[in-house]
Amino acid sequence: MKKIIFIGAILLLLGSNVTAMDRSDGSTGTASQDVADIQRVMEAYHHAVATHDGKSVSELFFDHGSTLVNVLSDKTFAAARAKNASAQKVRVSSYRDYAAFVSSTKSDLDPRHTDVRITSDGTVASVYFHFEYVIDGKVENRGDETWQLVKTVDGWRIVIITYSSNPGAV
Repeated sequence: MKKIIFIGAILLLLGSNVTAMDRSDGSTGTASQDVADIQRVMEAYHHAVATHDGKSVSELFFDHGSTLVNVLSDKTFAAARAKNASAQKVRVSSYRDYAAFVSSTKSDLDPRHTDVRITSDGTVASVYFHFEYVIDGKVENRGDETWQLVKTVDGWRIVIITYSSNPGAV
């Protein structure tokens, strides 16, 4: 019995370190290639934001209805409601609005991604990670973020970004 528990614990530990899963059927490329391509999308996103290149940010999205969904944590929502009774817990915006912000802001932007987990079947993909959004050298927001992507004839494109908001959280 102890041996079974030990083996189970080892399998759980090994499974918890998996950061990329791909169930590709092989017809659209290898699992490692899809993961590498998605990682390049993330790198391109970071570079475009950091260099204020809103056009390149826009090009990473699937144009038809792609959105950003911002969900305030319960604590942040309570603080926002205390200041403004009409504050919304969930806010939906367009990637175009974000690209315009990236292009127009004079602030230094540095979106940081850690503990990235990519899952894909070679056609659709999900990316989940922790983030810190650094503006002018200060962490202005942090939380978890998830991207849903589709593989188009032009490569991987972001369909939706959903992220939690914990501004000022330590």
